[in-house]
Amino acid sequence: RGIVNRLLWMQDEYRLNNTDRVLQKTPFSFDVSVWEFFWPLFTGATLVVAKPEGHKDPNYLNRIIRKESITTLHFVPSMLAVFLQQGDAPACQTLKRIICSGEALSVALQNECLENLPSAALYNLYGPTEASVDVSHWTCRKIAGQASVPIGKPIANTSLYILDEKLNPVPIGVLGELHIGGVGLARGYLGKEQLTAERFIANPFVDDPSERIYKTGDLAKYLTDGNIEYHGRIDHQVKLRGLRIELGEIEDRISQFEGDI
Repeated sequence: RGIVNRLLWMQDEYRLNNTDRVLQKTPFSFDVSVWEFFWPLFTGATLVVAKPEGHKDPNYLNRIIRKESITTLHFVPSMLAVFLQQGDAPACQTLKRIICSGEALSVALQNECLENLPSAALYNLYGPTEASVDVSHWTCRKIAGQASVPIGKPIANTSLYILDEKLNPVPIGVLGELHIGGVGLARGYLGKEQLTAERFIANPFVDDPSERIYKTGDLAKYLTDGNIEYHGRIDHQVKLRGLRIELGEIEDRISQFEGDI
């Protein structure tokens, strides 16, 4: 249900048709691969599958984009940076849509992409694994004095709340923890009832006691126009190339070793 909602929203927003060609390059263990596979298939667009590990090679990506006339693809921001630096991006004139997610997109990288590929729209999407791929979106554009790239507003049938420690909504411009609700929310963590209870809590803003919201652990604030700006983590979790790294888990494993390290 969550995936269908996510795909239908994406089509309403970005409008693929039978002239589009989508590059599928994300390993299928990542949630982004779901829309890469199914979005073109239910809209009549062409699905082009990259070779294994091809998503790591900017020169290969440049070649396949030009050879297959790719119009639409996804980049984790760190890979987009490598592609722009090494992949002769301006030669990829068929690109119409570049979708970014998995990491924070910097203003410098946003502007570099818009300058090198002026015919391609750049979209910044946000969504943790605990939801059906993405929960918010922003159409990138240059803004004078821009300090960060927003994660935008909720997608269809999704609710986002920025709350303080007592689950009260924070005012515009004040940092709080981002919470997610709606049809795209996961049921919980398989086999981890205690963690599920800690992170998937009752939604205090609806009457239905079965409705849940997810505590993301991400800091965010509302901008004056209603868009949301991401401000990092509350805890010590970091992301590398879209992969979650829990520094506490690394510290715990190191502490189990005896002697000098």
